[in-house]
Amino acid sequence: MSDTGTARLVLPGDLLGTAEEFVPGWGTYEDHGKIYAALMGHTNVSPNDHAIRVDAVNAIPRIAEKDLVYARVDEVKSAMAVCTVMASFDSRRVVPGAPEGTVHISKAKDGYTDSLGDEFAPGDILLAQVLQSHPTIKLTTQSQDLGVVSARCQVCHGLLASGPKELVCPRCGNRERRKTAHGYGVLKGVRGGADGPGAH
Repeated sequence: MSDTGTARLVLPGDLLGTAEEFVPGWGTYEDHGKIYAALMGHTNVSPNDHAIRVDAVNAIPRIAEKDLVYARVDEVKSAMAVCTVMASFDSRRVVPGAPEGTVHISKAKDGYTDSLGDEFAPGDILLAQVLQSHPTIKLTTQSQDLGVVSARCQVCHGLLASGPKELVCPRCGNRERRKTAHGYGVLKGVRGGADGPGAH
């Protein structure tokens, strides 16, 4: 039997082991007591339950709890901000299907929030953490490192620059408040729409 103690690159149909040795996991299938790779990727064996899985090469990003993601604010309501989850922070890869996520007013920042309109605005790009991935995606920006990383002026739509206490529009001078991330203005390698991160 091939060595599965260390990760190895496998192709669809490659024999990984038997059902007596392993529990078939993600990216595998069982046929007549033998476990095969269902896709191209690297093997991974869990030491706890002896489950074997295949982590796909260039896998489509999957949203999981505690993941960091980029999200675009689409609508700000009284109790929550409705967002489109755009990309994974780690891989910068676009999340397929543009799933919807929400930030509840209690999860916007550490401390009391009187109005979400003082924290976010439609079109803002957030760096957020996933609190819940199923059945709906719930996000938080409470940490100092999380929050708005790119914002446009609500008057002239120019990109807002970071100021001492507020964000300032270099184009028209308008000043706006946001719950900004520690690294506001640093947004690289993420593809978005015409007004998305890729345009910044």
